[in-house]
Amino acid sequence: MLIHPIIDKLRTLRLNAMARTLEEQMQMPDIEALSFEERLGLLVDMESTDRENRRLKTRLIKARLRQNASIEDIDFRHPRGLDRSLMLKLFSCDWIKDSNNLLITGPTGTGKTFLACALAQKACREGYTVQYIRTPRIFQELHIAKGDGRYVKILKNFAKAKLLLFDDWGLAQMTDENRHDLLEILEDRHSINSTLVTSQFPVDKWHDLIGDPTLADAILDRLIHSAYKIELKGGSMRKKKSLLT
Repeated sequence: MLIHPIIDKLRTLRLNAMARTLEEQMQMPDIEALSFEERLGLLVDMESTDRENRRLKTRLIKARLRQNASIEDIDFRHPRGLDRSLMLKLFSCDWIKDSNNLLITGPTGTGKTFLACALAQKACREGYTVQYIRTPRIFQELHIAKGDGRYVKILKNFAKAKLLLFDDWGLAQMTDENRHDLLEILEDRHSINSTLVTSQFPVDKWHDLIGDPTLADAILDRLIHSAYKIELKGGSMRKKKSLLT
């Protein structure tokens, strides 16, 4: 049987990895040593792996993470309050499967964003949809979206993400509009999907940062009570790295 028509049909069916692997197999001098089932298994495995890699790439593009971070690159050597046992638990992504939240706080430069992006990247690798947003910027975007008709669509997108990452929480004073927007976002996600927040401010200061006591109670009730907490300490890791270079 001619192999080229088969390869062309595989490509027509968008089984490109199988077509590529079949071509490679035909160049192997000892390929006949493998049984039909073994060769077919290799073709299917390559197609499956290729498709999963493409899905992962798509999830990472849509996540728009601020930093290219992974859990394998997390530095446990610096004494900054990282609990290794808790981190290993978070690496499993069971907290996302269970729709729990994660709050990462600490001074500037302690690696909050890197840690959050590393955990978000792991979530993408586990098949979860992720969306990263900088808190001050998203309030501006939502304000504009109310005028051009995108507001409801943006809220729906936030609600669908299995993990929503709020970075730089509390950097800007919240307006009444900001508070209501935030409550809408968290209400849609409460007990359904997970939210990850990073902030320079300790969690016990968040009530005052939000401002309005009634809305602050409602927002924090949906965020804190089902959340793991990481409180980073120490000086800036950026300074330490610059001293080493």
